[in-house]
Amino acid sequence: MAGLFLYTYVGNSFMAYAIWGLGGVAAILLFVLIFIQRRTGKRLKGELAELAKIRQGNVEYEFILKAMKLSTWQMDPRRRMITFSNDFRGGQDDHIIPPDSSIDSLVDYLASSDAQRVRTAMDDLCEGRTSYYHQQYRVKSANVKGLTYWEESYATIADRDVDGNPVKIVGTTMFINDRKEMEAALIAARNKAEESDRLKTAFLANMGHEIRTPLNAIVGFADLLPVVENEEDRNQLIREIQNNNQKLLRIIDGLVSMSKIEAEAKNLVKSQTNLVSVLQELAQNYAQVVDNQTVVLATQFPYTELMMTTDVAKLRELVDHLMQNAVKFTLKGSITLGFELIDGEHVRIWVKDTGKGIAEADKERIFERFVKVDEYIPGTGLGLSVAKSHAASLGGTIGVDSRPGEGSTFWVVLPLT
Repeated sequence: MAGLFLYTYVGNSFMAYAIWGLGGVAAILLFVLIFIQRRTGKRLKGELAELAKIRQGNVEYEFILKAMKLSTWQMDPRRRMITFSNDFRGGQDDHIIPPDSSIDSLVDYLASSDAQRVRTAMDDLCEGRTSYYHQQYRVKSANVKGLTYWEESYATIADRDVDGNPVKIVGTTMFINDRKEMEAALIAARNKAEESDRLKTAFLANMGHEIRTPLNAIVGFADLLPVVENEEDRNQLIREIQNNNQKLLRIIDGLVSMSKIEAEAKNLVKSQTNLVSVLQELAQNYAQVVDNQTVVLATQFPYTELMMTTDVAKLRELVDHLMQNAVKFTLKGSITLGFELIDGEHVRIWVKDTGKGIAEADKERIFERFVKVDEYIPGTGLGLSVAKSHAASLGGTIGVDSRPGEGSTFWVVLPLT
């Protein structure tokens, strides 16, 4: 019995050692697992943080693209294929670019004057001759025939193979219609300013001659008066002095009117007046100016009275400049001053002459300041400009119907009230 118990005890001892060994191994394995789990948890936490940063970066990147209205794209230079990854351009004319499009198919959408230049720049980039691409070009509208809009693109080589050949190109594109319109407006304003400066210079150079001519006549004829005894000759000299006085006054009035208009010193002072009386007075004044032997001055008034509410001084000065222009350019034939009612609320006043006429290209520019179509005809180049300014201030419009060699009809449409 004692031997049995001893055997049993010894057997249980081995089991105990085995259990303790297995327990130690299990504890070590548990410790290793806990260590691995903690390490994996830290790595996962770091990866999640990096993923959050990437997501945040993508949101910010997309926001920037939307704010700048850009599109981004990648190009495979070997296959010559382009893929747009983002497109936040506004107003792209409903033209959807397929995921994989060839460079040649996109170039076909460009205006003919830009296509070859853009194609050459793309070829240079794809073949590695250049590493940077920047082009502005016009794209043909997909919906409206003949309409184009402006785009601007940038691109660069993002990756090369071991031989240095491009394998990936990235780029961006934006619409620049607004910028091009602004550039065109600035260029037009600059050209207009340069032209205005040139005209002012020519005006100042011509002004001395314009003023000196009637002054010389006045001074010369006035010096002759004391030594001329013949009454008829004296009267002729007096008439010449009076005519040149009127010329000089008209030149000075034109300068004064323009200075007042530019300084905005003249405001509308409306009152009711009889238009017929104003026009008759002007016709009588110019009847004494024209040469009755070569030019007939006539009037065409459908009514003996037409009341209108307007600035009488500006109205009179406006028509006066139209009459001056007709007298200046009509050496023979006729000058007719008239008016007609339009829709019961407006009146059309016109001055028709049989002068040399005006070319189509000059019909708009003759109303600009300092413009003289014929440099050999005396004048300051301000009369029609003043007339246009007065017409606008009175709420009307002014224009001319003319053909070279067939005379001209200058007209102004004004409201009756």
